[in-house]
Amino acid sequence: MLTFILALTVAFVLGFFAFRWFERAVTFHPVRCLPGEVWKLPAGGEEVWLTTMSGERLHGWFLPSRLGSSGTVLYFHGNGGNLSEIAWIGQRLAARDLNVMIFDYRGYGRSEGRAGDERHLNADGDAAYDYLVRRRGINPEKLALYGHSLGTTVAVDIASRKPCGALILESGFSSLSDMAHVVLPWLPRWLHRLSRNHFESARKMANVRCPVLITHGDRDEVIPVSQAHKLYALAPEPKRLLIVPGAAHNVTWFGGNAYLDQIAAFIHQTLAPAHDNSVCEEEAITLGANY
Repeated sequence: MLTFILALTVAFVLGFFAFRWFERAVTFHPVRCLPGEVWKLPAGGEEVWLTTMSGERLHGWFLPSRLGSSGTVLYFHGNGGNLSEIAWIGQRLAARDLNVMIFDYRGYGRSEGRAGDERHLNADGDAAYDYLVRRRGINPEKLALYGHSLGTTVAVDIASRKPCGALILESGFSSLSDMAHVVLPWLPRWLHRLSRNHFESARKMANVRCPVLITHGDRDEVIPVSQAHKLYALAPEPKRLLIVPGAAHNVTWFGGNAYLDQIAAFIHQTLAPAHDNSVCEEEAITLGANY
């Protein structure tokens, strides 16, 4: 009996750490800047260094609007790659009369530290938000938080705790438990509690106090579009749902300039001094197939 109990305990401990390893392996895919690798700063951009509460230095770029807009976008990228792969998004938004801040989480690109867990990810988001509000003097009501995939969890977390003018969630998921059910449907839900992270974006929606735009491709191969509908159902009004037919997980690649026109229009309308909430109707909006 003692041998059986010991074997069961060892199996549980090994299973626990294997589960935690698997969770981190599927959650974070950082790409570091290689020694000697040179990144080209986008035209007109400014290199930025942020410091988290725990002392890690994070690298970012601030891209000013080409037309001098007072509206600013803080962009949170997904779980893979680094800053160099999303510069084009920042440039195209800047060309649409928006200031844009893009940055790398710890362990990504040139940022210090190691990608670890949800707590660190949110702390990195706080550092970027505080930089814009405190050091740049940006009015939170003129600040839009725009997250893609894993970045949506950071955007929602900040919007649930701090003031902002708009929230854009692109290809986001409702919670880690919901995603675990997609990836490991045979795993009992109660075991999800053993995960290090939870990413409960759906639950946090109740504390968001700004207009919300949720976008998703109806052929997303990573995150089911049903999770976008769940986020939308729990989002506060005014809100908008944009489902892109034929688009996979990286909606921006599929939609291109027309898609970003929709994003920029939403931001401008919601950040305007006296914006009209009618632009954020509760009904879902579907783009044409030739989008």
